Order: sequence, then C-alpha cells, then structure tokens
Amino acid sequence: MAEPNVTAHIGSTNFQVLFDDARHTWLADEPEALGGGDRGPTPISLLLSSLGACTSITLKMYAQRKGWPLADVRVSLSFESGEAGSTIDRKIVLEGDLSDEQRERLLQIANACPVHKILTHQVTIRSGLAVA
Repeated sequence: MAEPNVTAHIGSTNFQVLFDDARHTWLADEPEALGGGDRGPTPISLLLSSLGACTSITLKMYAQRKGWPLADVRVSLSFESGEAGSTIDRKIVLEGDLSDEQRERLLQIANACPVHKILTHQVTIRSGLAVA
C-alpha cells in the first residue's frame, strides 16, 4: 500500500496550515506568542505525534500477534534541538501482565516502527516549485 500524499496549504490566516491527504483534513498552527492563533499543534508536535502514534500501533500489533496481555501503551515524547543536532526523548509505559522478557522485546520492537526508522536514517528532501 502506498503512503498517502499530503498537501499543506497556508492562506490568509497567519501561520494556520491546513493539511489534506484526500481522506482526512487537519491543521497546524503556531502559539499566539509567535503570531499564530494556537488553533492546532505546532509542526514539531505533529512530528512527535507521528512517532508516538507509530510506536503505539506497532507495539499493539506485535503484542496482539503474539497473544501477549498488553492492555495499554502510553508514549511521552519531547524534543530538544541544539548545535550538535536534535534529540527526541521517548518514554514508553506498557500496562498489562507482561513478563520482563516481553517488556524488553516490546522495547526493541518500538525501534522497528516505520517512523522511528525514518527518523533514525538519512532522509533526503527534494524540493521544487510546482505550477499553481
């Protein structure tokens, strides 16, 4: 299955970006302190959300396939950027009657989620102008 194409559009409302993937629409914005209207998550929050969603889904799918009693997954994410690069801290809480070995395996599996792989490998972004 091909990944969806996403279109981002900014109009006359300062910093509010509307997204569309032909099935869903959502938005991003900047806080009022930065001139936005704070009507949606920031672009960095959306990036962290992608990793959190992918991690949670990957762990749930894996546990279900194995028949493991994973009741709940919570992923907390934070972002730091500096001269040496960027760091994402990811804290994973697993609820359920899991053995230590199962918990350790799920932590390994978290690193196999597709978004984690994208963020930890080289990414090339090709930019070009399109005719409106």
